[in-house]
Amino acid sequence: MGKFIVIGERIHCISPVIKKAMEEKDPEPILKRAKEQLDAGATYLDVNIGPAEKTGEDLMKWAVQLLQENFDNVPLCLDTANRKAIEAGISVYNRSKGKPIVNSADAGDRIENIDLAAANDAIAIALCAKAGIPSDNDERMMYCQEMLERGMSLGMEAEDLWFDPLFLVIKGMQDKQLDVLDFIKQLSDMGFNSTGGLSNVSNMTPKHIRPILDSTMVAMAMLNGLTSAIANPCDARLMETIKSADIIKNNSLYADSFLEL
Repeated sequence: MGKFIVIGERIHCISPVIKKAMEEKDPEPILKRAKEQLDAGATYLDVNIGPAEKTGEDLMKWAVQLLQENFDNVPLCLDTANRKAIEAGISVYNRSKGKPIVNSADAGDRIENIDLAAANDAIAIALCAKAGIPSDNDERMMYCQEMLERGMSLGMEAEDLWFDPLFLVIKGMQDKQLDVLDFIKQLSDMGFNSTGGLSNVSNMTPKHIRPILDSTMVAMAMLNGLTSAIANPCDARLMETIKSADIIKNNSLYADSFLEL
């Protein structure tokens, strides 16, 4: 895949500012949040509109067009439980800078999101889980294989399935962190792309600790072959770590100004 791909996580309806902007179709807070993330180094932007059962299709179309028209067809990750809203977003999506990402499928109730991605020539984030947290990496791999077979049977390329190992909160699941890293290594050894919600790792920890934990985890995960993360690009420490790891892995050419690039 080359350079590490950061999917900016901050256009999310859980944020009161973004929720209000989506409800009122007020572009300014969304454009501000998008610009901050792109200026900080995000490649994709995640657009999370929540369940959006009633207004999802119209809202996702509006958000996709708003962001792509203002930011030179920035590639987007469409994030909602409403499948029709994802399809609506894809229907107005410009692919010139990258395919849309469907966020997300799993091996259980959401496996049909792989069908949706296949039918629309999109990338699918494939969470290696079915119901709850997998008990071990054998279970993760079983779900990974199920989703891979589903996608390939529908004509998808393996590279368009970005497998999510399921990053786990360190506060309470400290003993599971090495399993996640080991699974990322297994995915990498098989040549698969991987991504996931990096911020889960530091969830519920004090604010000043979060950048330390997240940046350390991303460095270790990149060493094990992680190719992408859904993360906060406005976390300077995190982005410095990702850019430095890309240099060390020879994914980027070193220059003294690499942190500004």
